[in-house]
Amino acid sequence: MWYTRNDYITAPEVRLIDEAGKQLDVFKREDALAMAREREVDLVLIAPQAKPPVAKLIDFQKFLYQEEKKKKEAKKGIKKSATKDVQLSLFIGQNDLERQLNKAHEFIADGHQVRVKLALRGRELGKKTMAFDLLNKFLAQIPEGQVASEPKFQGRVLLAVVARKKKS
Repeated sequence: MWYTRNDYITAPEVRLIDEAGKQLDVFKREDALAMAREREVDLVLIAPQAKPPVAKLIDFQKFLYQEEKKKKEAKKGIKKSATKDVQLSLFIGQNDLERQLNKAHEFIADGHQVRVKLALRGRELGKKTMAFDLLNKFLAQIPEGQVASEPKFQGRVLLAVVARKKKS
C-alpha cells in the first residue's frame, strides 16, 4: 500500500496522532509539518478518506515495519482452504450419490471449497441436460454451501465449485 507523507500531503487540515498513538488535535498542514520536523520524524497520512484526514507523526521506516508486522499477524489465523474434488457420473447409483454428498458436506465443514466434476463419455455427451439436472440436484442438497462458480462445461466435463456460506 502507498502512503502519502510530509510535503506530499495536500489536505489543508489533518487530525494528528503522535508516536505513542495518542490523538493530539486537528492542525493546519503547515503546523503539522513543522511539528514533524521539530521532532525529527515523518508526517504519514494513514486515513486519507476521513474528514479531516488522519496523519501520524512517526519515523516512516518504523511505520512500514509495524504495518508489515500487522499483516503477518493477521495472516497467522487464516487457514489456507484447499479445493477438494468430488466426482460424479451421469448414471450414478443412489448410495454412491449419498456417499459423495457426505464427502462434500465434510469438506465444506472443514472450510474447503468443493469442485464437483461430472465427466461425460461417449453417448452420454448427448444427455447434457440430464447432466445439468443431476448436478443442480446435487448442489441443492448442500445447504451450508453456496455455489462459487455455476455449473459449466469444460470440454467433456461439467464443473461447479461450492464454498462455505459467508457468516453474516
